[in-house]
Amino acid sequence: MMAGRVALIVGASKGIGAATAEAFAAAGAAVVLAARDAVALGGVVARIEAAGGKALAVTADVTEAAAMEQLVDAAVARFGRLDAAFNNASDKIGMAPLADIDPADFSRSVSTSVEGTFLGMKYQIPAMVRSGGGAIVNMASLAGLNGVANLAAYVAGKAGIIGLTKVAALDYADHGIRVNVLAPGTILTHYLEAAGEQAQRGAAMAAPMRRIGTVHEVADAVLWLCSEHSSFITGSVIPIDGGMSAGVKPPQMMKVPSG
Repeated sequence: MMAGRVALIVGASKGIGAATAEAFAAAGAAVVLAARDAVALGGVVARIEAAGGKALAVTADVTEAAAMEQLVDAAVARFGRLDAAFNNASDKIGMAPLADIDPADFSRSVSTSVEGTFLGMKYQIPAMVRSGGGAIVNMASLAGLNGVANLAAYVAGKAGIIGLTKVAALDYADHGIRVNVLAPGTILTHYLEAAGEQAQRGAAMAAPMRRIGTVHEVADAVLWLCSEHSSFITGSVIPIDGGMSAGVKPPQMMKVPSG
């Protein structure tokens, strides 16, 4: 599916990013992994290589233009091209009403989401053009489509990513570059694991499918969006949410009799 291609995964040290890097490698791609945590990146690379894949780890801060340029340069220098990218970096702050948020925390969170995604695409796109085309997937959230109380910085950042994705898709639709954005609902990442079983049960009941999504389900969506199987899809927001974006299904919704 991805043999001979090169994929760059930003925010690949754990969770969705790590699962996506492993999914691309399993599909035959050479994978470049980026994050700030060199030790965690090394662990993901070790798993990929142990399974017979090709991987390169690069430590990078997504808010630094020079670091993002050097990241793409490193990918091309090692593997000769760039075909796919997943921009997945995020910096969450604690929950609080808008007026109680520290301006520095707000700025850092939005910068990681919006500026980090912009800088990623700024350097990924020219490399893909030189390689003959490619596909980019950006990570947003259902929170970028609907407001969530006490998460002003997170919501603003994810909404910004959705806007950037649509513009990039339009700018490069006739250059062989497709750009899409994922909007996951509740996924069992390390954040939700740390919240405990009660929080996980509550999250599951909020979804019409009555369960939490997995990082592997998100990884599969990224892989599909970067493959030829989605070749006419660009500028789209793809929810992965167990039906949450469709509306509200009360927990005790009565079944409609058949016949």
